[in-house]
Amino acid sequence: MANTALKNIRHLSLEEIERYFEELGEKKFRARQVYEWLWLKNAMSFADMTNLSKDLRQKLGETFVLPALTINTVQHSEDGTIKSRFQTHDGHFVEGVMIPTTSRFTACVSSQIGCSLSCKFCATGYIDRKRNLEFDEIFDQVALINRQCEEAHGKKLSNIVFMGMGEPLLNYKNVLKAIEKITSPNAMAMSPKRITVSTAGVAKGIRQLGDNKVKFKLALSLHAANDAKRHEIMPINDSNNIKSLVDALNYFYKQTGNEITFEYILFNNFNDSLQDADELIKIYRQVPADLINIIEYNPIDFARFEKPDEMKVQAFMQYLEKHRVNVRLRRSRGKDIDAACGQLANK
Repeated sequence: MANTALKNIRHLSLEEIERYFEELGEKKFRARQVYEWLWLKNAMSFADMTNLSKDLRQKLGETFVLPALTINTVQHSEDGTIKSRFQTHDGHFVEGVMIPTTSRFTACVSSQIGCSLSCKFCATGYIDRKRNLEFDEIFDQVALINRQCEEAHGKKLSNIVFMGMGEPLLNYKNVLKAIEKITSPNAMAMSPKRITVSTAGVAKGIRQLGDNKVKFKLALSLHAANDAKRHEIMPINDSNNIKSLVDALNYFYKQTGNEITFEYILFNNFNDSLQDADELIKIYRQVPADLINIIEYNPIDFARFEKPDEMKVQAFMQYLEKHRVNVRLRRSRGKDIDAACGQLANK
């Protein structure tokens, strides 16, 4: 357990670390070395900082804490997907996934420990929200998954999606700060255009992203194209109905011009009829969305939903295509290790 009386060194700016070293009577460049260990070389402890003297490392350890995430367990899927269960300094667990395809290597990361939204089809929705992840804990997930990617494939991550446990826009400040670090030239230097934040639909948060002129992509987990059905599976729809989300997405696009995607999981005999497809097309026409991702449903223990058969999926897809909708079927990966969409539950 980290000593909460000591300050987390990663919550200090480079200037603040420089001041600390100056007060110690140390050279200013030491601060840059420490900063590189924290954000470029992903040191998980002060002992890792091998170009500092033992005495200096000890002083850092007496003044600050470095509560890094650690990997608790790793599971490998037959399709190459790697799921990691990370442990926080205060003993909580959170999951992240590395998804390899022929053209990209994607990290799917979590933003909260558990979730407060209780979506009926999602395993995380059945776990109470314990707390938000700090921005450095989110960064650690990406750094650790990136290391796995390099070890398994000899390549760095190409994309990041905030589609793991929790609702990113209910941990707004930490998610944005984590992305700031991930995209910083002094850290991972990843292009924000390769990052997608997925929301279950927090209209106020979507508008705030517009006001903050963010550079990353946005995905809305829609999953039902009318309020009655959406309310049934996503309680957040009570306070964020489809009209409020359409308005918020248009505002976001006006402010940023960034790519918007709709996510839509098909549930057998619930939202997979051609009438549902018609309602989905209507929403798609109201927003400058680039794409609708149709997602295979991955059954979970607690939910009554089933996946439609292949013929139904194809009929739904073809109907959308016929109406000039840019649509893609997203086949789930990592199902055999409960790493697929909606399955993350710290198993």
